[in-house]
Amino acid sequence: MKASIVRVLLLGACLFAGAVSPAYAADPRGVSANGGTVGIVSGGVEGTYVRIAADLAAVLDDGDALRVLPMLGKGSVQNLKDIVLLKGIDVGIVQSDVLAYAKRERLLPNLDRRVKFITKLYNEEMHILAAPDVTRIEDLAGRKVNFDVQGSGTHMTASLVFGMLGIKVEPQGNDQSLALEKLRRGEIAAMAYVAGKPTRLFRDLKAGDGLHFLSIPMSASLLDTYLPSRLTSADYEGLIKPGEQVDTVAVGAVMAVYGWERDLERHRKVARFVDAFFGRFDEFLKPPRHPKWKEVNLAADVPGWTRFEPAERWLRQGTAGNEPQPAAQSAAAN
Repeated sequence: MKASIVRVLLLGACLFAGAVSPAYAADPRGVSANGGTVGIVSGGVEGTYVRIAADLAAVLDDGDALRVLPMLGKGSVQNLKDIVLLKGIDVGIVQSDVLAYAKRERLLPNLDRRVKFITKLYNEEMHILAAPDVTRIEDLAGRKVNFDVQGSGTHMTASLVFGMLGIKVEPQGNDQSLALEKLRRGEIAAMAYVAGKPTRLFRDLKAGDGLHFLSIPMSASLLDTYLPSRLTSADYEGLIKPGEQVDTVAVGAVMAVYGWERDLERHRKVARFVDAFFGRFDEFLKPPRHPKWKEVNLAADVPGWTRFEPAERWLRQGTAGNEPQPAAQSAAAN
């Protein structure tokens, strides 16, 4: 009896660890399908990350040769951990400040060697939506402000920004949809949300709801880490009057990847994804793809990050005016 239980536990452990199941091993189609599947961890259902990941799947899917599998994520910090620790995650979308944060907090060892980036995507703006009685960000001192769930990119950035501004608040850890309901009921004074504008969560809000965005005053410490940005009526016509703007800061979104060794199949699989992404990038600039794709500069560097070698090769060859050699083919040759 004990031996049977042990066998069952071992089988479960193998399956959980990603070992090959009997059905998988018996069907060669499973080998082909898994060999071409790239898992991408994104963000919550209301954010921009998941829309970007969905676009990647829509444009790049090519049967068993390449299948992009988008997954919901729990924010930049957790996404970074998932890239390093989970077998089914090949690529993740994270905020550019997460690597420095993770190294400072010593969340994972040797991150400089283990995590690289394919490209910077676009900038994400910090939104601070406040209750009617809050007129300035300084008015939030001592009050409840939602920072999103622990481990999310918003939680990380909000804690850094409010710290740089010297404003001590009572951070709350609700997901964004719940936070918006609590803000409407007056249970919190404001909510912070880092997402590419316009974010769907705030798209249908109207000035009559009494909620409004707060400006973030610029400071030298903020500008050392973040970019100045603004929200306008073109982004949120229901909340901002024409001709007015709300000053804020932005952080870059990065397509991050585990830095596999070149002789490993996981490296070759992600290299094929890089080939498809760079080779078909123009398709992301056309409707109905997310407008944030138009902000992408494929060659932009990201301070503190190292580019994934197949992506670096594409950019070098493009700059030299040569026909880019497929990264997967080049990796195999090396």
